[in-house]
Amino acid sequence: MLRKTIAFAALLACLAAGSAQATCIYPRAPEHIPDGKTAIYDEMVTAQQAVKQFNEDVTAYNVCLDMEMASLEQSGQFDANRLMELRAMQAKKNNAAVDEVQAVADQFNEQLRIFKARDKKD
Repeated sequence: MLRKTIAFAALLACLAAGSAQATCIYPRAPEHIPDGKTAIYDEMVTAQQAVKQFNEDVTAYNVCLDMEMASLEQSGQFDANRLMELRAMQAKKNNAAVDEVQAVADQFNEQLRIFKARDKKD
């Protein structure tokens, strides 16, 4: 719940910035993915929720980046070449965030497979 509140606050900060350059805060990935060999069910559920929340936070971050870019485009402060550079930087930020979500989800899913396989053996 706290992470949703933080993500929502970041989104509101972007909206409040209006034509000024917004500050989109890159979300933190879950600090810990449990080891599927030793984890208990509740740890896996908690980790799954954290991964889902991280995905939602990255989605909000990318919305903020889009709003930030729209604000820059509408400001009239930049020529076409600079806007193209800014769009490229925004795309790199977006792609890096999406890649991190995928890596975290892949890591969790691997541990989940191990956890489920362990349960079948017991």
